[in-house]
Amino acid sequence: MQHLAPADATPRDLGFAMPAEWEKHAATWMSWPADDDLWFGHLDGVRAEFAELVATIARFEPVHLLVRDEESDTDARARLGNANVKYHRVPLDDVWMRDNGPIFVQRHVGGRTEVSLVNWKFNAWGGKFHFANDDRVPEYVAGTMNAAHWDMNIVLEGGGLEVNGAGVGLTTRSCFLTDTRNPGLTEEGYTLLLHDLLGVQKLLWLDGGLENDHTDGHIDTITRFTDPRTIVTSVEPDPADPNHAVMAKNLQDLRAMTDADGQPFRIVELPLPADYLEGAEGRLPPTYANFYIGNGFVVVPQYGDPNDARALEVLRPLFPDREVIGLPSRQIIEGGGSFHCVTQQQPAGVVWKGE
Repeated sequence: MQHLAPADATPRDLGFAMPAEWEKHAATWMSWPADDDLWFGHLDGVRAEFAELVATIARFEPVHLLVRDEESDTDARARLGNANVKYHRVPLDDVWMRDNGPIFVQRHVGGRTEVSLVNWKFNAWGGKFHFANDDRVPEYVAGTMNAAHWDMNIVLEGGGLEVNGAGVGLTTRSCFLTDTRNPGLTEEGYTLLLHDLLGVQKLLWLDGGLENDHTDGHIDTITRFTDPRTIVTSVEPDPADPNHAVMAKNLQDLRAMTDADGQPFRIVELPLPADYLEGAEGRLPPTYANFYIGNGFVVVPQYGDPNDARALEVLRPLFPDREVIGLPSRQIIEGGGSFHCVTQQQPAGVVWKGE
């Protein structure tokens, strides 16, 4: 750890922790898609879906949008018009801000809420794609905010971790324990690390994620907290589907898990899309669990699938004080992720500039 944060103090030492996504946001950070090759020739359709997503979020809270170059800047502004968006010209490889962006932490002290961030290493899910520019994004964000922060020489992606804001974290072994991220770092090691850096008191592990997910099974594609005691998890009823056994085991394990006080969670089953979607590199991993929670809203990916409406029916009662909005993600999923993958929330609070 270095830069403005004290070298001898972890975020937890100073009272910081990662808040739940449903806590109030100051803004959402995103990046604009720019590379047609990465989107297998579907860039225009991807940008159309992105524009609808950004404009919807901007109705509820400010959006900080990173744009790669002049063409991206011009295109985004033309599509977004007068939406509540601030543009930042930053070299980019791709758009997955959940994973290459910082993870924000927050503390409450003396009647004041302060926000800082942790800059983790990003290696494109074990070196699968170019990542040098994207790995620099957290430092850009910290510099723009003039925020004291922690730099970690450890690979960690935001999509690989769910927190409930009450001390519990959820992740998958298939992702965190790969030898292409942090070889030798064990479950116990991650437990200590996330305790000190993000305030996670109890780390819960599921075995795996969706078939052909290039993130190696991020938790945010299958299983999410909707409040401190409620977990929604993806299920696949077809025993012949490769996702069936893994999702069934996850469901069984979740039902046996408890929160930081030893109390069982409420577990809600969420369908996966019914239709098999094929992309340029094989089966795609569409999921409704990749929703994004913001100030007064939840945006849920839709795929033109028979289960689209059912997913909204499951999620709406879980967010009674938010507008649950279905938006198209059929083009975005061609890149392997959806709405949660392309967003990163900045919690509300004044920027912490160091002790």
